[in-house]
Amino acid sequence: MRNRTLRLAILVGFVASIVGCSSSNDSSATSALSATTESSRPTTTTVPPTTVAETAPPTTVAPVPVYPLTGLPITDEAAAARPALVVKIDNHSRARPQSGLNEADIVFEEIVEAQTRFAAVFQSQGSDPVGPIRSGRAQDIDLLGSLNHPLFVWSGGNRGVTKAIEASDFVDLSAQHNEVYGPGGFYRSKERGSPHNLYAQTSMLWTLAPAGAAPPPQQFTYLAAGVAAVGEAAAGVDLVMDGLDVGWRFDAATGRYLRTTEGEPHLDAATGQISSANVIVMVVEYFPKPSAAGSPQAITTGFWDVLVFTGGVLVRGTWSRPDRLSPIVLTDTNGQPIALTPGNTWVELPEVDTFTVAV
Repeated sequence: MRNRTLRLAILVGFVASIVGCSSSNDSSATSALSATTESSRPTTTTVPPTTVAETAPPTTVAPVPVYPLTGLPITDEAAAARPALVVKIDNHSRARPQSGLNEADIVFEEIVEAQTRFAAVFQSQGSDPVGPIRSGRAQDIDLLGSLNHPLFVWSGGNRGVTKAIEASDFVDLSAQHNEVYGPGGFYRSKERGSPHNLYAQTSMLWTLAPAGAAPPPQQFTYLAAGVAAVGEAAAGVDLVMDGLDVGWRFDAATGRYLRTTEGEPHLDAATGQISSANVIVMVVEYFPKPSAAGSPQAITTGFWDVLVFTGGVLVRGTWSRPDRLSPIVLTDTNGQPIALTPGNTWVELPEVDTFTVAV
């Protein structure tokens, strides 16, 4: 029994010894493993994020606002906001020199009875005085319909024309209306005989615009500033407008086309020879034919040939217009838009085969 107790005590002591050694060795091993693990662990380096410089978006240059009827930069906001003002101007030999033709943004020359008459369109600037003022024609209703209810200044007309214009979307500023005559600045010049002596003032005529009157839409496409027109070389054009000889010649010194009538410089009473940045020869049909009985009517919707003289060159193509409210569209022989030189424009309305290109 004593021996058994002794063996048990020895065994207990031996186990305790082993346990103590094991505990000590485990602690050392753990420390060694921990040290080995820490030394073998890869070092992590924190790299600050790379800052990428932002690229600024390309600068967009806003288009310069332009007058709708000339393509020139706006210098007078009030003028740019006013409606188009059309004045029918006499072209009888006794009416020359006229007043205001060089100030008009666009001038249409149409055949009437054995002569021509002008529809001078003002918007960017005016003329005091303007005239001599003569009667309108039914063809004006189609020709000028794209100008957005223009103020229409005329001396009156026969009963049929008067009814047609009164029924149109024009603002009727006939000199025959008493409420218009004085406020519009109409007067008869003592320097000329009637009917070639009726004048008015655009500054007063614009005051007669109805409330809400708006400017016209742009009528043509214009070249950007500094861009030259491309086309065939041409000095100008000669036209026979129902027996009236009209000529335009490019003046390289001024970059403008100069007008002649019956072989002589055609003058404005205040500003000298009439000139234009652009001349459009818009071929049309007239019914009845010029020189026939009755007042000829130009057909200005549909399409036909066009010659555009701008910047000293000629561009051939087609004019087209689906209806009277649409502006005239000019396209070259490749179907591309024809762009004009910014500035005033004269639109000639001859019949086919009544003009010659000058070289």
